[in-house]
Amino acid sequence: MFDTLSDRLSGIFAKLRTKGRLTDADVDATAREIRLALLEADVALAVVKAFIFRLKERARGAAVAEALNPAQQIIKIVHEELIAILGGEARRLNFAKQPPTVIMLAGLQGAGKTTLAGKLARWLREQGHQPLLVAADLQRPNAVNQLQVLGERAGVEVYAPQPGNGVGDPVRVAHDAMSHARRAMRDVVIVDTAGRLGIDADMMAQAVAIRDAVHPDEIMFVIDAMVGQDAVATAEAFRDGVGITGVVLSKLDGDARGGAALSVRHVTGQPILFASTGEKLEDFDVFHPERMASRILGMGDVLTLIEQAERVFADEQKERMAAKLLGGERFTLEDFLEQMIAIRRMGPIANVLAMMPGMGQAKDQLAQVDDRHFDKITAIIRSMTPGERTNPKVINGSRRLRIANGSGVTVNDVNQLLARFAEAQKMMKQLGGMMGLPGGRRKATKSPKSKRKGGKGGRGGGRQQPRGAGAQGLPGDLALPPGLDPSALDPSAFDPNAAALPPGVSLPKLDFTKLRRGGKS
Repeated sequence: MFDTLSDRLSGIFAKLRTKGRLTDADVDATAREIRLALLEADVALAVVKAFIFRLKERARGAAVAEALNPAQQIIKIVHEELIAILGGEARRLNFAKQPPTVIMLAGLQGAGKTTLAGKLARWLREQGHQPLLVAADLQRPNAVNQLQVLGERAGVEVYAPQPGNGVGDPVRVAHDAMSHARRAMRDVVIVDTAGRLGIDADMMAQAVAIRDAVHPDEIMFVIDAMVGQDAVATAEAFRDGVGITGVVLSKLDGDARGGAALSVRHVTGQPILFASTGEKLEDFDVFHPERMASRILGMGDVLTLIEQAERVFADEQKERMAAKLLGGERFTLEDFLEQMIAIRRMGPIANVLAMMPGMGQAKDQLAQVDDRHFDKITAIIRSMTPGERTNPKVINGSRRLRIANGSGVTVNDVNQLLARFAEAQKMMKQLGGMMGLPGGRRKATKSPKSKRKGGKGGRGGGRQQPRGAGAQGLPGDLALPPGLDPSALDPSAFDPNAAALPPGVSLPKLDFTKLRRGGKS
């Protein structure tokens, strides 16, 4: 969504890094380029003006003039102002003191209200609530059927007494749904309303009537993030006509310029509560302004990455792996496969890697990453016997040929997997040793007395442990396929003052050639 804007801002910041100090002319030139970048991204003119005014005001302050690295100060200012435009801090839902809490969805037809209703219901169910979906969109063809299908997939009840397709009174349906929710002990009611292709009096009057019938605690305006400048006028119309308490961005996974996302919060004065980033029900999450600003500036989104990992890795799985580390047990191919399957549940590997800081610099390579490589590794491991997965050392030449034939790959593919798995085992052993775990074995070292005698343990006679991902205590290779090589970490390969990287973070050198779509691995 924000690729074009991110590229433009990265180019602007790259120019700033060549300057030892910034003059007023430099600040004006930088502000002008940022203004053009925002306008090209379809950000509303009023938002751009406010952003540039604040940028100039802060950039001419003492903090920038006296800074050792003025470019980093400008980047910091841009990051903070982006967060301010996007809302500052994430806001939680306002729940009613006496249930049920009523959430009304409003917006134009095609914005994704019905799909978002299913996503929101699923999210609330995972939070421990008992939501009820109400099919009050009786105008759009098959809207009721679509909501019923989504409700079944989300595991929540759908109240749909009318067939829709132009039949039924949506205000009456919404009113009766409240009584049904109380009888069925539902603590959240989500009302899906009808939309139009454009703003008209009938649609607004119907939305107002539904609002007065259910007295919602939250009125969420669902906006298509791909709409552009027209989204601002639509948001203002709903704000003035119905009154909205929050905004939900849909279709953030599109390839539009993303100006609506940066404009709607400033224009409506209401916070962005949620964001939809795909077609699946799980592609939905709370909107965090600071994380979105970091993504726009190419700084990654580590917190979201951690949260996704926590969701897909079961508690018992994490406890079992921790027990293995603490007990000094061997890391097996069965564990390797279990971790890889969990990572696959986090979504496309390109999207997961894109959340890492600085990976915006490798977006062309990320676009070539093919998830089918994981399927190949899964097939290889599942073609092994339980004994081979536990102790890969027994896999000789004939066994490798059998595994290759059973999984539809070459013997070379099997050899590569086994070689990389051996590296992963070593890293796990090093991790246990460095953390001082009971099972972490370390090689015995010569005593100082033997060094004085000139033995092998003396100066220059010992072999130092190679510094790799394992030496840093990060088992990053455990579930990654060949081509993503933690042993190739080279912090000096990137500029430590790069705009996309926060202080102290450096990038791995990633070999994407073995993961490219349609390429050989």
